[in-house]
Amino acid sequence: MPLLPSLITFLEGSKYFLIFTGCYIEGPAVMIATGVLWHLDIVSFWPAYVALLLGDLLADIMWYLIGYHAGRPFIARYGHWFNLTTSTIDKAEHHFHRHHTKILAFSKLTMGFGLAVPLLTVAGMLHVRFSRFVTINAIGGAIIVLVTMIVGYYFGNVLATIPENFRIAAIAAAALIFLLVIRTVSKKLATLDL
Repeated sequence: MPLLPSLITFLEGSKYFLIFTGCYIEGPAVMIATGVLWHLDIVSFWPAYVALLLGDLLADIMWYLIGYHAGRPFIARYGHWFNLTTSTIDKAEHHFHRHHTKILAFSKLTMGFGLAVPLLTVAGMLHVRFSRFVTINAIGGAIIVLVTMIVGYYFGNVLATIPENFRIAAIAAAALIFLLVIRTVSKKLATLDL
C-alpha cells in the first residue's frame, strides 16, 4: 500500500485520539483547530468535544499530581533560588485555600493567561481536595472547550473565503497570533501586584 493513502487512512481512523493527545499537550490551539475541523465536517462534534475535554482534564490532573508529590520537596531544595521559603509557602497556602475555587475557576475560564500550569501545580502542592479540584476543572473545561470549539467553527467560515493555497498558512498564522496574545496578556498580568 502506498505511503500517502495509508497515512490518510491512519489519520482518519485515529483523529479523535490525535485530538485527545494534542489537547493533552497543547490545549487551546488544538481546541480552536478542532472547531475548524468540525466546521469542515472532518470531525463530529460530540466525539471531538469529549476527546478535547478528556485531554484537557487529564493534563490538569497531571500537573496537580506533580505538585502534590513533588512540589514541597522541590521548594525545600530549590526554593531559595526563587526567594521561596517554607513560611512564604505557608502564607500562600492560607490564601490559596480560602480562595482556591475562585482562583482555579478563573484560571480555567481564562486559559490561565499563561499561569495555568503553576496554578494547577500549586493546587496539588497545597493539597486542594482532589474531588473539588477535578469538579472545578471539569466544569470550567466543559465551558472553555465549547467556547473555543465554537470560535474555531466560526473561524472555519472565514477559512472558506481564503484561497486554498493559503489556508494552512492562515490557520498557522491565526494560531500563532492567538498564542502571542495570550502570552502578552499573561506577562502583563504577571507584572501586576495582585
